Amino acid sequence: MTRANNRLAHHGGTAGTAEQNGPDVASSSHTRPQTIADVAARAGVSLATVSRVMNGNPSVDEVLAEKVRAAAEELNYSASPLARSLVLGKTNTIAVVVPDLSNPTFHGVLRGLSRAAARDGYHILIADSAESVAEEQILALETRRRCDGIVLCAPRMAEADLARLLTGLKPVVLVNREAGSASAPVVAADYRTALSELLDLLYGYGHRSLVYLAGAPQSASNARRLAAVRDFLDDHPDTAIQVLPCGVNFADGYEAAERVLASSATGVLAFNDLVAMGLMSALSERGVSVPGYISVVGFDDIPFARYMTPALTTASVPVTELGEQAWHRMWDLLNGRSPGHAIFFRPRIESRGSTGPARAAEAVR
Repeated sequence: MTRANNRLAHHGGTAGTAEQNGPDVASSSHTRPQTIADVAARAGVSLATVSRVMNGNPSVDEVLAEKVRAAAEELNYSASPLARSLVLGKTNTIAVVVPDLSNPTFHGVLRGLSRAAARDGYHILIADSAESVAEEQILALETRRRCDGIVLCAPRMAEADLARLLTGLKPVVLVNREAGSASAPVVAADYRTALSELLDLLYGYGHRSLVYLAGAPQSASNARRLAAVRDFLDDHPDTAIQVLPCGVNFADGYEAAERVLASSATGVLAFNDLVAMGLMSALSERGVSVPGYISVVGFDDIPFARYMTPALTTASVPVTELGEQAWHRMWDLLNGRSPGHAIFFRPRIESRGSTGPARAAEAVR
């Protein structure tokens, strides 16, 4: 899929061909596809009656319905998906806006979402904003016009902008983001609790000097992680945690290595696994032992995390379940039902080889 001017891609199928108007059946049955008008003429009923029968409307008299079905079979006619969409006023497609399709975390969300949607006869249209908050808003509005609803992953959009945007997107489901709107159900991971548990893990290993490599400043999930850091410091006055601006990808973690080493911290909490992996790569190049000299933890448990050397300690987010639950909420909205309360999944801590006892104060690299 492209990520330039057009960053839209379909999952789950292709659109059909719209029906065409044409001359009578006798003159063209072998030169063009049969249309709803041909079926109506053969059955001796109106176009509206054919439409209702083909879309399973039970209000049509059974005698007429049988005539329509017989005519359709004789003409080998079936309504195209696009034509059916026009009749029903729906597309059987929902849009999903994500900030970075290269991040494996979103792959898991999309996998769960697309599989669940397919079971209900829906496809998904994916839009990648390439980490641009301005692009997120544009893509959300553009894709909503093409679909029946939208699942929005917009972690860095300002609260006021998000609140305004939601009114034009209904039905909409939010992933990993709260908006204080009952009409926009939320499916999210509990980042605050998980980061607290990672801090407890490092504290248990004797780490009292830590670094948190922060994500994007405007990120809602970064704010929840920072809240966990503040809570931990309040409860553990014997611990120091430096917050270093960083980012969300591998290169950001790689470039943070010198600042991490200059901090003299014995443990590092990275915003996500990509940042942690970038940092570990840079530390390895410098001959710095992980976890002998410094322990590193990530967040998300992307597929590569367990195959690092050493394997990465992280918080495992159930991304496939996030996607599935996002679809269930959307399905409720599409069918006029209340989507129920917000769902927060509690990540599971995976303690692996990248964490260990804090080094002695006199240790050297």
